[in-house]
Amino acid sequence: MTMKLNVKQALLSAAMWMCCMPLGAQTTKEEMFATIEKTGGVYWAYPLDIPQQTKAPKGYKPFYVSHYGRHGSRYLVSDRDYKSVITLFEAAHAGKALSELGEDVYQRLLKVWEEAEGHGGDLTPLGVRQHRGIAERMYAAFPEAFKGEAFVSARSTVVFRCAMSMVAFGDRLKELNPNLRISYESSRKYMNYMNYHSYESNLFTSSSDGPWTEEYKKFEAAHTKPDRLVASLFKDERFILKKVNPKELMWGLYWIASDMQNVETKLSFYDLFEPQELFDLWQCANYSFYVRNANHADSKGLVVANAKPLLRNILDSADEAIREGGTAATLRFGHDGNVIPLVALMQIENYNVSVSDPYEVYKVWCNFKVVPMAANVQMVFYRKEKGDPDDILVKIMHNEHEVHIPVPTDTYPFYKWSDVRDFYLKILNQC
Repeated sequence: MTMKLNVKQALLSAAMWMCCMPLGAQTTKEEMFATIEKTGGVYWAYPLDIPQQTKAPKGYKPFYVSHYGRHGSRYLVSDRDYKSVITLFEAAHAGKALSELGEDVYQRLLKVWEEAEGHGGDLTPLGVRQHRGIAERMYAAFPEAFKGEAFVSARSTVVFRCAMSMVAFGDRLKELNPNLRISYESSRKYMNYMNYHSYESNLFTSSSDGPWTEEYKKFEAAHTKPDRLVASLFKDERFILKKVNPKELMWGLYWIASDMQNVETKLSFYDLFEPQELFDLWQCANYSFYVRNANHADSKGLVVANAKPLLRNILDSADEAIREGGTAATLRFGHDGNVIPLVALMQIENYNVSVSDPYEVYKVWCNFKVVPMAANVQMVFYRKEKGDPDDILVKIMHNEHEVHIPVPTDTYPFYKWSDVRDFYLKILNQC
């Protein structure tokens, strides 16, 4: 009778989870048009709509935090992403081929270049502020974990903006508690789990000959319509014919427009685009990020499996922190291409959704919701000061929002660590 009751309770809990699970990755045109910066996708600056934390069950206190975060806001990846557009406008300006709007855009581009030159790929000042803010809120929410001379392990990938994000985060913790012992490491030694990509997944995600690329090219062609934009910027049709690649220009301006929310120069380029044009370009970028990093149906789990070494490290580090004590947090800093498969592998909300039709992806999966700048996953561990040392609860947060995973619990957002650990070990042990 007891066994039947337990089975019923487990099924009921799972059913309730499915019914209550927020469809966090869904979006609509209306939502995006209301906040046009969201069309920037992975350039969406970290949102600060941070909800209040749920109070832990009576007697439970936080003692350890496990974290993986994307670097904060950055400039475009390369100086070339700015300079190629600016060079075209320079030539058009010299040849008097720009329209009145085109001349205005040229002056705006020069202003942006004053800040961006030499910073391709670098963390912006906003990126520093983002990680300082996340650290401050972590410390305030879980002060018991960061008391005294607790140890903090901080590691980043070897990319400079990730290391700078790590330092910004750690510096703020150190300011709040100067007694913390923080170890900073940015080394190739840890890249096998901090930023892992298998040979097989790389074959699938290849933009030159991956099995999805031909369909994507047709999808992109159908959603990239640059003629109106080009005509608004240039008045010399001969210059357009000889010098302008309309598609490349539209995409170049789209990326610059998208990233302006992350830099200090207060200018916008969104007036150049119609909302539908931005939405269409974002659909292309969103699908590209989905197929390269998430659970595209045709990948058959290959891409999501890239997060297995990271999830293994998360479990092992937690086991060590529980067993040895004295560790306040394990902090890891990487990239969007690491956070995306991690939230899918962990089955957070519906981020492991699996579709293949590029026209359907945005309806169920949105890059700006999964990986805005400084996106992060946190696992917060709780136990009673006096009680069974194995009685441990864990709460999972994505971008500082409490989230669901498909593990039964009657104390959401808190789960039994033993249940969560077993659930993830089964995933890791699957072929």
